[in-house]
Amino acid sequence: MQEADVKAAILHAPNRMLLDVAADPVTEAGDLVLRVKAATICGTDIRVFRGRKTAGIRYPSIIGHEFSGEVVSGPSPFRPGQRVGVCPAIPCGRCPQCLRGRENLCPELQAIGYEIDGAFAEFIRIPARAVELGNVHLLPDRVSHDEAALIEPLACVLNGQNKVGLRQGDTVAILGAGPIGTLHVKLARLRGAGRVIVSEPNAARRAAALAAGADVMLDPTAGDLSAAVRAETRGLGADVVICAIGIPALASQAVGLAAKGGRVSLFAGFSKGEMGNLDVNAIHYEELRLTGAFGLSRKDYEDALHMIADGRIEVRDMITHRYGLDEVGAAFDMAESGAAMKVAIADG
Repeated sequence: MQEADVKAAILHAPNRMLLDVAADPVTEAGDLVLRVKAATICGTDIRVFRGRKTAGIRYPSIIGHEFSGEVVSGPSPFRPGQRVGVCPAIPCGRCPQCLRGRENLCPELQAIGYEIDGAFAEFIRIPARAVELGNVHLLPDRVSHDEAALIEPLACVLNGQNKVGLRQGDTVAILGAGPIGTLHVKLARLRGAGRVIVSEPNAARRAAALAAGADVMLDPTAGDLSAAVRAETRGLGADVVICAIGIPALASQAVGLAAKGGRVSLFAGFSKGEMGNLDVNAIHYEELRLTGAFGLSRKDYEDALHMIADGRIEVRDMITHRYGLDEVGAAFDMAESGAAMKVAIADG
């Protein structure tokens, strides 16, 4: 690159992220440099910013892992000006986890926005290893940069629903209707869920989840949630319960909403050191299946890209607020407030 120093939101410590001047990305042979066109704020970014998530985080560093960009320079076949989306998870490709199709659990996994500087910057370096592994995807003309930034969270949701085995006809209960919970609603509906029930205390988010395809919206502060779910499921409970908020108490609640033989996904990440109490007798006697879901694989990203490109999952309406990079503080405030659905830090 032949640019002057460029702007980036640099995380210096928990609760201290400042817009500053950063040097051009230092590249090695095979690296790709992108001009960031859109980067959306994830709940995990907020946890990192607040110091509640520290794994893989360095100080100072640049975070941001949901993004799209325009090629500035890099190896063939990429050309300047091409529009791309990037899977941020870079596995080793050779360990037992990778070879068994669980590359998101690779012990050598590196991720853009964590171990590698991320997208809350004007430019970003994509390591040659990611380019070689196929993490970089050309975007069809019909996929905007904003939409492409949401491929990554949809891919994570896809991984979660695959792990919990969500299938056609299932009654699904989703705890939380933030961006991730709303994506779970959209994907569950696409996969043929028979009934989608959502619990969410925020009225605006309940309305958004209803518009996304939920059948029933419940306010957990308005009464007994377990009784309400049983009333909506002929007393049976839900076949699949997805905990889309990282609050340990909700994990216990999720177990109580499942039908006999049901499946529970602890999808959301929890802060380091947090513990939850689970009804182990319910898990044992009702033969519940409890599963976690972490991150995404390259295949999840590719599948999610196709879902958006083909129009099977609509994400354009999920970005409710947009800010420039020089407004990164306000963007994080908005994302954390709960008044937004998805917040984008976008070029132009």
